[in-house]
Amino acid sequence: MVVLHLIISTNNINSPLESRGDFFQIMRAILVITGISFVLFSCKKAEIETYKEWGFEKPSHFPEPHYKFENNKQNYDRFDLGRDLFYDPILSSDSTISCASCHSQTHGFGDHNVNFSLGVNNTLGKRNSPALSNLAWYPNFMWDGGINHIETFSFAPITNPLEMHETMANVVAKLNASEDYKAKFKKAYGSETVTDQHLLKALAQFMAMMISAESKYDNYVLGKTTFTSAEENGLQLFRSHCASCHTEPLTSSFGFANNGLDSDFTDDLGRGLVTQDPNDNGKFRIPSLRNVSLTYPYMHDGRFFTLSQVLDHYSNGIVQSSTLDPSLGTGFNFTAQEKQDIITFLNTLTDQNYLANPFLSEKKK
Repeated sequence: MVVLHLIISTNNINSPLESRGDFFQIMRAILVITGISFVLFSCKKAEIETYKEWGFEKPSHFPEPHYKFENNKQNYDRFDLGRDLFYDPILSSDSTISCASCHSQTHGFGDHNVNFSLGVNNTLGKRNSPALSNLAWYPNFMWDGGINHIETFSFAPITNPLEMHETMANVVAKLNASEDYKAKFKKAYGSETVTDQHLLKALAQFMAMMISAESKYDNYVLGKTTFTSAEENGLQLFRSHCASCHTEPLTSSFGFANNGLDSDFTDDLGRGLVTQDPNDNGKFRIPSLRNVSLTYPYMHDGRFFTLSQVLDHYSNGIVQSSTLDPSLGTGFNFTAQEKQDIITFLNTLTDQNYLANPFLSEKKK
């Protein structure tokens, strides 16, 4: 548009000398703009080409992942398809709810500030939507571990009446009716016929790439930065009282525990609902604490909205029951300063690169 304006403006030039001067200015402007456009295009092309060659890479300080893409060979087109699906409300029965509706990137892919997420027709869920990160390391999913594979993980929210309230058959039919999606599936899987298997695998490709490993804590572990005295004190307190369940560096053992919230589990048996073992009643997944300062509210029912409330619970709010995790005892009796230092440490788990990673964001229309 700038070049066009400059060229049009020469129609009003009267003097040959003025014309010559303006001509060279115009040519100079054209060359500058062309050069800038070439650089921007080249950078974007290089970025895309680099990303197409890029794939899952285990952070050096992480253990081996549980999911290894063995039957879901990774490539950029499959990942990109999974990203489109993650952000598309077409997966819900009334096309109002997407995966991202309850899992916001800016809040660690959690649903912040609400105990329970709203599904289609404003139905209210029964458990807090957990934050998502480092899913390739999970041996199972959901607060009760009822899903045991990342490639079937998405089936649950899609078909849950309180969430997307859709059937896989209807989702597949809607996608097969979309010329855009048929082209994307053909590019990703070699056939424009959409299947539920390819749908779930594409979503798994995207979710497995949700790797959060660039927080201040990670840089500390890698020897790239140092902690303040408060952060260091908080880390030592964390390691003494919390790390047996919130195991480093993923900050979760991926086990299940009754952490003393209640003595009556009638409303939600937790892990016991899956195993049908009374010894598992009241036990829920031990969540990762990655980006925890942004993933409030906390616990399976979202009852605590601040980290201070969480630490008050572990300090002197433990409720005794037959399935209580024995490591909790009667609580840890943290001092006010200890609570503050632990929170200061927990803030080092915030990964700004993860929260702003453009490849995990919804693509601009």
